[in-house]
Amino acid sequence: MPIEIERKFLVTSDAWRAAAHEVVPMAQGYLNDLAAMDVGAMKASVRVRIAGDAAFLNLKSRELGHTRQEFDYPIPVDDARALLALSVGGLVDKRRHYVQFEGHLWEVDEFLGDNAGLVVAEIELADADEAFARPAWLGVEVTDESRYYNLALATRPFAQWTADERNPPRPGRQAQPL
Repeated sequence: MPIEIERKFLVTSDAWRAAAHEVVPMAQGYLNDLAAMDVGAMKASVRVRIAGDAAFLNLKSRELGHTRQEFDYPIPVDDARALLALSVGGLVDKRRHYVQFEGHLWEVDEFLGDNAGLVVAEIELADADEAFARPAWLGVEVTDESRYYNLALATRPFAQWTADERNPPRPGRQAQPL
């Protein structure tokens, strides 16, 4: 069973840009919505993504935190376009920047459209307890903050957040479940 171990952080500056070695435009949508996940009617998100010249169908289990089941399948781009037209909620448009830092690959997502202004960095780990170096441009961790999950951003984009929601989470505050 494929497991994703991912940590998510806000970004505090543009210093990462100089180290980015690749940028891929992405558009993604979901075939189920946050409400179905919140009430437990669905136990996985179903995402369609076009990333550059490739397309994928992705299923990710409904767990808050850094470890989830994830299944990712390449599909024809024309099929992805047709599935994106069936998406629930809005599309998430972003540019993904790939940044190598001290032995790890960071994915820095610069959101566009209704999520413009939000920049999040993610790192995938081989083990939940794996140590990693934190770049100077890395801010507060938001792994347990469901509003930063792409499914949530498709349902309620960053442009609709209140000023309080746009402030980084404070350490010790209870995360909201998916």
